[in-house]
Amino acid sequence: MTKKKSYLFLAAAAVLIGIDQLIKVFVSANLPRDGSVVFIKNFLNWTYIENRGAAFSILEGKRWLLVVATFLMVCICIYLLLSKRVTRVPVQLSLSLIIAGGVGNLIDRIFRGYVVDYIDLNFKPFDGFAIFNFADCLVVVGTILLFICILFEDFIFRKKTVEEKEVPHA
Repeated sequence: MTKKKSYLFLAAAAVLIGIDQLIKVFVSANLPRDGSVVFIKNFLNWTYIENRGAAFSILEGKRWLLVVATFLMVCICIYLLLSKRVTRVPVQLSLSLIIAGGVGNLIDRIFRGYVVDYIDLNFKPFDGFAIFNFADCLVVVGTILLFICILFEDFIFRKKTVEEKEVPHA
C-alpha cells in the first residue's frame, strides 16, 4: 500500500508540473515583456521576467550548474518518496511538492535557458520583493512542510510506547 500511495504522490506531482508549464506558456504568450499587468490593485501584478539564476537571481549565468543541482535534488526527493522509510503523508506531500516545483523550473532551464517568473506581489512588506512563479511556490511550501515534519517528528509522529498506550477501562 505504501508504494501505491507513493506513486499517487508522484502522479500528483506530474499534474502540478503540467499546471506550472501551462501557466508559463500562457504567461509567455500574453504578458508584455516590459512593465506589469495589474491583477489585483495594490496587491498582485503579473510581471514577465526571464530568470537566468536561482532565487533572487543568485548564480545568474550558471545554467548548467543549476540544472545539475536541481536534477540531483529531484532525484533524491523521488528516491525518498519511493523508499519504504518515508511513510508519513505530510512528508510524502512535502517531497511531491518539492519534486513538482523542481521539475517545473528544470524544464524551463533545459528548454528555454531561463525560468519564466511572473508573480509580483505589490503590497507592503513584499512590494519590490522578488518576482517568482508557481513552481517556486511549490518548492517553498514543500520545503517549509518538510522542515516542520523534521522539526516536530517526535512530537507529531512518534509511536506511543507500551506504557503510554491507553488501557481500556472495564
